[in-house]
Amino acid sequence: MDRNTTTAFILIGAILVVWLFINTPEQTETTRKEQDTTTTIDKKVKDLPKTIVDEKETTPQDTNQKDEKTLGIFSSAEIDSGRIITIETDLAIYELSTKGGNFHKVFLKKFNNWYSSGVNGEGNFYKTSVQLVNHTLSDAYNISFISTEGKAISTGSLNFITAEQNNYYLNADDTLLITFRMELSPNRAIEKKYLFRAETYLIKSEIVFTGFNGLITDNTYDIAWESGIRFVERNSVNEAGFSSADVYYGDEKVVIDAPGDGEKISRDLNGRVDWLAVRNKYFAAIMIPSDPTQVEGAYVEGQTFPTKELGLKEIYNVRLVVPFKGSDVERRNIDLYIGPVDYDLLKEINTNLTALVDFGSFFGLKFIVRPIAEYVLLPLLKFLHMFIPNYGFVIIVFSLIIKIVVYPLTRKSFQSMKKMQLLQPKITELKEKFKDDPQKMNKETMKLYQTYGVNPAGGCLPILLQMPIFIALWGLFQAATELRQQPFVLWINDLSAPDLIYDLGFKLPLFGIQEISGLAILMGITTFFQQKMTIKDPKQQALVYMMPIMLTILFMTFPSGLNLYYFMFNVFSIAQQYYINHKQSDVELVPVDPSKRKTGFMQRLMDAAEQQSKQQKGKK
Repeated sequence: MDRNTTTAFILIGAILVVWLFINTPEQTETTRKEQDTTTTIDKKVKDLPKTIVDEKETTPQDTNQKDEKTLGIFSSAEIDSGRIITIETDLAIYELSTKGGNFHKVFLKKFNNWYSSGVNGEGNFYKTSVQLVNHTLSDAYNISFISTEGKAISTGSLNFITAEQNNYYLNADDTLLITFRMELSPNRAIEKKYLFRAETYLIKSEIVFTGFNGLITDNTYDIAWESGIRFVERNSVNEAGFSSADVYYGDEKVVIDAPGDGEKISRDLNGRVDWLAVRNKYFAAIMIPSDPTQVEGAYVEGQTFPTKELGLKEIYNVRLVVPFKGSDVERRNIDLYIGPVDYDLLKEINTNLTALVDFGSFFGLKFIVRPIAEYVLLPLLKFLHMFIPNYGFVIIVFSLIIKIVVYPLTRKSFQSMKKMQLLQPKITELKEKFKDDPQKMNKETMKLYQTYGVNPAGGCLPILLQMPIFIALWGLFQAATELRQQPFVLWINDLSAPDLIYDLGFKLPLFGIQEISGLAILMGITTFFQQKMTIKDPKQQALVYMMPIMLTILFMTFPSGLNLYYFMFNVFSIAQQYYINHKQSDVELVPVDPSKRKTGFMQRLMDAAEQQSKQQKGKK
């Protein structure tokens, strides 16, 4: 490997390291599909567990406490507590409260908490399942407005009545419509209707104002999802890096991400809003207006809070701003999605929603990186899982396929570097012969490259062409919900988190590393052997030791699925390098037929420089 190639490798590595610490969500343009509304009702009842074991909660102090002032005419509807109605499907358990007619808790039965042990069993979902609503701050999905009496009204504190039973269970194709009604008088009421389906995380809601003309000022009201969603991963600092409030606004996704210093961030967006979401790393709550043109905009505010035990929390309050026309009866349809950030599930609902899946970005190169991850790598990963149940073995096969795909590029890179090594004695002779005339030496070196058909950048270009694939892979393994809590073998029990084999009990100075990853060490060892086989120049031997150490430290906090991929990719690269070095003898220094030679860019540059030098000498 010559000096230019080594310099290029160092620059590529430096760029990659910087990028790995940047997590800028991308913007995506897609096409929205209108949603249909159904009114089919089929109720089935089943008793649910009476003892509810609450999940672990660590939340910041509520900054939106109830105003102690009177609510005016709405004071008659104020309530201190309410009744809980539970709807269970094969996918989730929803707890709705008559206080506010809103969501009190939402359990996702197919996803466990990080501190849960074992697999969910019948009647144990409350103990182990992920729960997304920050109910200790506020129940979710309320209506807010300013009354004509000048009072700030939120339906979250008002009493809604319903004729429904306490517990429901939906099977197969069952649907259930539940209506909550808040009455000021028989002719003045707010209704909140929810239509649940057994086979989806999507909930259709309808808000109906009856006789509210003259009760709402500014001709607007807000549909609010307050208090964000709960953090549910062990590494909350990592989860905070993926948490945000996202708005599909102006045909692109706008991301509002709270700064890590605790400063509150807010944003007003005026105009069409296709959807509004709050998310953590793997889950989201999304409000989707049935008619985005009937939404005046959105308001988002967020803040990061430190916690004593779990690191960081990010809380987002989001609101859809909706016009109020003052009609006797006004209706607004909003679809709610409360579930995993799963690409296929989101695509089934609305193609725009796939923008919520964050495949990462690379200095604005999302137009290259995202399509690779979205249309090639993710489908391939899911296709392999159809035949291989363990995602760890899927990743191994996945890395082998990628290695085969990029083999022509890496083979060309190895051949180019091999030719450069064979040319080194001749280049050394030129340096000695023309040591007093650098311009002549450079020209003769270019002629030497041209004579033997060697491109000095040939070892780097194939690697640069592979970079978009590697960047897309990094984003994919960081974002794939499919890898969450998926075990592999031995100590690797969660492919979405670092595989920890030892806790130092303290953080290493400068690096901040406390927990040791086994796969990161294996990846570093294989990187060492790969560098050892590739780098032959004694002057560059420092790279053999520096690169593996740097990468090992860097990869200590990465998901084990990502580290497994790079470890296996290194293993296959070592095997490939051995094959090329010992089994192939087709790399020889043979002069190229002059009629087939191509004048390269460097040669043209040197010729131009020489011509300019001659002109300057002629003027003198």
